[in-house]
Amino acid sequence: QVQLVESGGGLVQAGGSLRLSCVASGRAFSTYVMGWFRQAPGKGRDFVGGIRWSSSGTLYADSVKGRFTISRDNAKNTVYLQMNSLKPEDTAIYYCAADQTYGMVRQSATEYDYWGPGTQVTVSS
Repeated sequence: QVQLVESGGGLVQAGGSLRLSCVASGRAFSTYVMGWFRQAPGKGRDFVGGIRWSSSGTLYADSVKGRFTISRDNAKNTVYLQMNSLKPEDTAIYYCAADQTYGMVRQSATEYDYWGPGTQVTVSS
């Protein structure tokens, strides 16, 4: 069983930055693919980005490419989402998720096995 807890959300002005963290319990964290998703009010849960276990492979949604960066520290069981140049349309609840499959980053939320409760990010114009 894996438990995930996100932190770092908040209110920021457009153009600002936030860094989200996701701490995971479980000894196998270093082998999981970790993903970040977001869900705006009235919309589905969208893929933001993900990172492979070795940090050698990352994948980003086109909407955040060049602005967001995902990294992980396996020694701390933590994955990060650095968000720069934030826009009002980035406003959403952000979730981290763990995929137990030892492989590539996948973009479908249904592929992920464990989820955190989410953290709210609000970007004002």
